[in-house]
Amino acid sequence: MATQTPSSSTPEVSKKKKRDNSSSSRWKHEVFLSFYGKDTRTSFTDHLYADLKRKGILVFRDDEALQRGEDISKALRKAIQKSQYGIVILSKNYASSKWCLRELAEIVEWEKKTKLIKIIPIFYYVDPSDVRNQRGTFAKAFAAHEKDPKLDIKEIKMWKKAFSKVGNIKGEHIHDRYESTIIQDISRRISRKLNSRFSSHDYDKLVAIDCPVVKMMKLLDMESDDVLFVGIHGMGGVGKTTLAEIIYDRVSNSNSRFEGSSFISCIREKSVSARDLASLQKELLSTIMEEEIHVWDQNQGYRMRKKMLSNKRVFIVLDDVDSDEQLTALAGDRKWFGPGSRVIITSRDSHLLKRHGVNDIYKVEQLQEDEALQLFSLSAFDKTHPPKNYKDLSMDFVNYAQGLPLALKVLGSFLYEREIDAWKSVRDKLKAIPNPKIMDVLQISFDGLEESQKELFLDIAFVFGGHEHISSGMLLESFGHYRIDIDILLEKSIISKSKYGWLSMHDLLKELGREIVRRECPEEPGRRSRLFCHEDIFHVLKNDTGTDATKGIALDFCPGTEDQRLNAKAFSKMIKLRYLIFYDSRTLKWRGNPLKYMPTNELRFLEWPGYHSKSFPNSFQPKNLTVLRMPFSRFKQLWKGSMQVLDNLKEFDLSYSENLIEIPDLTGVPNLEKINLEGCRSLRELHPSIGSLKKLKALAFDECSSLEKLPDLSSLECLTYLGGQETAITQIPYVNLMAKSIRSFDLQGRKLMRLKSRDPIYHIGSLVEYQKEGIYDHVETAYIDFDIKGENILDMAGGVVSALDDDLNMISGWSLGFHMIPEWVQYKSDGSSIKIDLDANTNPEMGFAFFIICDSDQFFSNYQLGCNSISSLFKGWIINTSQVRLTIVFETDEEYYVEYNCSHYNLIPPILNVSLGKRIGFWVYIPAVLRFMDIRRVIKISFRTYYNEDIVKDVEVKECGVHLVCPDDANSEFFNSIALSGPLGSSNSDFHRRFFAYMRKKKDKERFVFFSRKKRD
Repeated sequence: MATQTPSSSTPEVSKKKKRDNSSSSRWKHEVFLSFYGKDTRTSFTDHLYADLKRKGILVFRDDEALQRGEDISKALRKAIQKSQYGIVILSKNYASSKWCLRELAEIVEWEKKTKLIKIIPIFYYVDPSDVRNQRGTFAKAFAAHEKDPKLDIKEIKMWKKAFSKVGNIKGEHIHDRYESTIIQDISRRISRKLNSRFSSHDYDKLVAIDCPVVKMMKLLDMESDDVLFVGIHGMGGVGKTTLAEIIYDRVSNSNSRFEGSSFISCIREKSVSARDLASLQKELLSTIMEEEIHVWDQNQGYRMRKKMLSNKRVFIVLDDVDSDEQLTALAGDRKWFGPGSRVIITSRDSHLLKRHGVNDIYKVEQLQEDEALQLFSLSAFDKTHPPKNYKDLSMDFVNYAQGLPLALKVLGSFLYEREIDAWKSVRDKLKAIPNPKIMDVLQISFDGLEESQKELFLDIAFVFGGHEHISSGMLLESFGHYRIDIDILLEKSIISKSKYGWLSMHDLLKELGREIVRRECPEEPGRRSRLFCHEDIFHVLKNDTGTDATKGIALDFCPGTEDQRLNAKAFSKMIKLRYLIFYDSRTLKWRGNPLKYMPTNELRFLEWPGYHSKSFPNSFQPKNLTVLRMPFSRFKQLWKGSMQVLDNLKEFDLSYSENLIEIPDLTGVPNLEKINLEGCRSLRELHPSIGSLKKLKALAFDECSSLEKLPDLSSLECLTYLGGQETAITQIPYVNLMAKSIRSFDLQGRKLMRLKSRDPIYHIGSLVEYQKEGIYDHVETAYIDFDIKGENILDMAGGVVSALDDDLNMISGWSLGFHMIPEWVQYKSDGSSIKIDLDANTNPEMGFAFFIICDSDQFFSNYQLGCNSISSLFKGWIINTSQVRLTIVFETDEEYYVEYNCSHYNLIPPILNVSLGKRIGFWVYIPAVLRFMDIRRVIKISFRTYYNEDIVKDVEVKECGVHLVCPDDANSEFFNSIALSGPLGSSNSDFHRRFFAYMRKKKDKERFVFFSRKKRD
């Protein structure tokens, strides 16, 4: 929502445009009074004149305004053309005056020609129809004029026509009404119109206004008799005042339910002292009462306000409020206003509005891109869209303004009717020098902050210039700020928070922060508190001009220094340095090791991607460091031996440091919460001390392609994230080594298996342990063995543990190369069903093991759909898996059967473009089937299998089997015996194994388990 009309919080555009017909230059008078003196001069006209003057309205009355010696007709014409309203008091003898008739004719003609004057007829004890038709005394008057030989008949006809026109205008009819009431209504209506904050021209410049107005009118709830306070909140320059002005105009000019109204603007600017508050009270009372009210001090203002307004229904806008004292002085309590009153308060501070107990708060948001372009175009071109040759340049300014109406208006107005070269020059200048009119308005927010809040403001503006996501925790823990200061910046609309908790700052506020710091010392960057621009940073580091003024360095863009080297010793004087951020510094060249000279007493945040040394110097001991981010570094190791004692360190990031071969003993960093080792391809193991970090929440080691195993993590109580894609891990970690706090875990591994060292058996024991522990709702693993060249698949197998309910877990598996159901299985059959007779005597706690065998080509081979080769499956880390769903149908001797969707296998490899020529077997063990599904007798069990890639299709079952298992026999030995798997990697040479696993907690169990009773057809 925006307009070009300057608000109380925004400076007027100084350049007067030739298209802007300023009212102050056009109007000399606001009201022109036309009357017949003998009828009304000392009565009605005089009283009306006095009331208009008392309201501050400029009134032209011929008997005092015309200067001696001036031609009367020219003076009249000039006075009429310089007036906004023409009040014509039509009394019984009005038409007898040639002077009056000439005035009237001039007024009507000017209105017809220009529409710049509004005619208000007052029928003073005369009938409007007599005026329209020239009857009664008017007929006699015109008849007398027609007999006058000195008058031109054409002029008389013009008078009659003007008389008829005015007689048809709806005006005020004074017959049996109190004159004082009519006078007050007329003067009040004119006063409100004259004090309207928008002209019709201004309304043409409004953009995206309808929705905010509708929402505000809903909050104001005009039908309620309650006294309502409604706040309008938003950052500086966003359009709070504009919205309030529009609401005020619409309500005060069209809603007669209010007995008085007042718009008090620029309250922040006007209330420097207590005397200023008394002056604002005077303005409030005077505008509502429509007469001058004297207020000598605040206490008197309190008493007078309560006395005058407590029974009066009023509409008030208090604009740009920034203190409790202002609100107390002007709108302290709802009891001070009559029933049905409404008070709108605009403020940058939402907490101030809440403290004052407003009923609702409407937040004004920045414009969307299309709306911003429209407002900018209206300012720059007087059109809703820019000309084609200005479109790209216009978008540059729209992007710069980031939806802030103030910036769009100021820039568009300045660029009006300038050539393209000038536009380009302004655009380039903005990159170096911010627009002062925009900055002055935004500076107000900064000036109203306490010192600690200003420090927070500047840190956000500098440190996070290149960041999309900022968290409150990062500011609190890494930079030592107070949570209350973050809350205050949010309340004052200086920063905003997304629904995910991320903080952000408008680009123009960031620019303001950098300009504030630049002003600290324009000549020498080394004497500023913060450095951001790479030219300034390079200047300081090349010329060794660093000082103890520097608190932070944040280098967002890091160009190469070519043959020039930066002086590492330049850091030595920066003893107050709290944070250092060099984004992508691999192109920088140094004389000396920067960290060797860097003071560490105050250092809390260090982010230096691409750091060039192989280790930290021994002198680098940042005991107050909270965040250490050194991704893409050349580190082989950090320190020799144990890591330094860093009690405050919370985050440790060495991701993509491909030369890193080890991480140190982390015992000395007990408060570490996040470790990121992604992409450290030379790292073979994680130090066991990781298992002692009680506060560790996240451990990432994706793309650590040499990492073969994990340390014991069972003692970690806070670990919720574990990331391990693209490693050399080829088996699921034992459950007794895993942290029970982990909510989810994805693991992928690939490793060359040496024949002499490999375990030739696919052992399901680890998966069974997960089933016994019941920690996760779903655990799934899969293995694929390839030959040494990665051209053929040797074997595949997988397993799943799924929760049935809080007490029962189902375990299942699949494997390639299984040709027949084991001999020991009790019930076997060809095809997809087995006849069986289980009655009520069967132990309901018995477990069931189900088996089916299918041709693997139904799953993996399709020359038309298959777009995956074995080679791509071998080389690619992230593969598109397929899904197999197994449904078991239990036939009973009653009229229903039970259909049980018992297992989803999610890590089945995708369709391939070759035939594997083998069978594939699936098995499922379900404990306490009869109890779980409440079945008394089973006479037949059938199997349905579905394969889901791009389409769902049935799979033919070749063989099936069912085996009953006593609860005591459901152990690892049994599960290995039914796993339908021979030795994986059964070739006589080395082979490659790929491994996949994922675990989830508190997933929807119906995703994995669902059964239903159905009637037979």
